[in-house]
Amino acid sequence: MMKIDENKLASLHTATELLNAKYGKPGTRTRKEFDEKARAWYYGEILRDRRKQLKMTQQELANKAGTARSYIARVEKGETDIQLSSLFRIASAMDLAIEFRPI
Repeated sequence: MMKIDENKLASLHTATELLNAKYGKPGTRTRKEFDEKARAWYYGEILRDRRKQLKMTQQELANKAGTARSYIARVEKGETDIQLSSLFRIASAMDLAIEFRPI
């Protein structure tokens, strides 16, 4: 078993500390921008993984959702702020349910 170096352990930073240092504290403009981009990337990953699970091309999904393939590509890359109506159409085209609940 490895021995833990307490000095190294004490110098480690938490994820919150690293995010605060790089993007600012929660509530700041730069942190809000980071959070929005991170959320867009996260949703894009979920949609892309589901599309691939269904063995659909971006074009097939775009046709089924009534949008352009280039839009699907931008959503999957997290490069666009997806509108709620578009999210519902895309999710529905892949038999995904979206649920709202209190946090």
